[in-house]
Amino acid sequence: MEPNVRFWITERQSFIQRFLQWTELLDPTNLVVSIEKIEKSRQLLLAHEDASRSDLEDKTVQEAWKRSLSTVHPDNSKLIPGPFRPAALLPFTAPMVFLSVLPVKSLKSMILPQVSFYTYSTVFNIVNGNASYDRRPHESILLGAGVIASSTFFGLFPRLLQVRFSLNSVLSRNVIPVIILAQLSGLNVVASRSLEPLRGIEVMDKEGSVIGYSRKAGTKAIKDTATSRVVLFGTSAFIPEVFSYFFKRTQFFLQCPWSLWTLKLSCTILVMGLMVPVSFSIFPQIGRIQCSELEKEIQSATEETELFYNRGV
Repeated sequence: MEPNVRFWITERQSFIQRFLQWTELLDPTNLVVSIEKIEKSRQLLLAHEDASRSDLEDKTVQEAWKRSLSTVHPDNSKLIPGPFRPAALLPFTAPMVFLSVLPVKSLKSMILPQVSFYTYSTVFNIVNGNASYDRRPHESILLGAGVIASSTFFGLFPRLLQVRFSLNSVLSRNVIPVIILAQLSGLNVVASRSLEPLRGIEVMDKEGSVIGYSRKAGTKAIKDTATSRVVLFGTSAFIPEVFSYFFKRTQFFLQCPWSLWTLKLSCTILVMGLMVPVSFSIFPQIGRIQCSELEKEIQSATEETELFYNRGV
């Protein structure tokens, strides 16, 4: 069995335990760990199938799990490219989120932040989504290009209306951009991983044996991941706006108006730093689904009452 899958199946964790787990996996050093060290860690875990992360006395095993879980895809055992590993989400998207909700001066100033954010989000979702079904490279490229174009259009359209009709109310300037960012982040997951509910993803028993491919499990995986993205980016964009709203009414702001952007950027990074592990922890990495909820052909292929699937990140 793939070590990462074995870990997530056997380690039944609560939300708090998953949160603490992700704070380790999101360590920025996981972005630059060498391939040689990753391969050694994988060999160690493959050689010791009974190795558990709860082995507190064995620091080598702990480090091996950390490297494996943070750099290797659980479906195909391939290395995740550095810029799209879970630990890269915060440093890449925090500045984009900050720029995406800034007040609009001209539509041109909004194009680059929107294109950058939805391009990165789309590639991240495709790379870290479920990879157990048959998918050709050109399908991913065409799908990704369409998702990037549509997400960027819907992200820019409200800003176009704001500039065209000179809408300067708090609702149009601060609230609506946050709502749109959160909703489009969720829809981006649904669109970029839309092949999963169409073709079905692998469902397996507790031993890791594949029982079949389920479209219903694919739908559930996307729904859970999309929900976590809405929570992540919605909260990360909303809280800095609230802080900024009250900060503008202080004497310090009147004396140093430039400090608003420093506060807002710092607040965005701090909130996202907390919300990334929170959003990843809302649902288990390896989801569980009752066999009775799956297709009839899968129900007839096993006597298990509960099956497992990779939700993706």
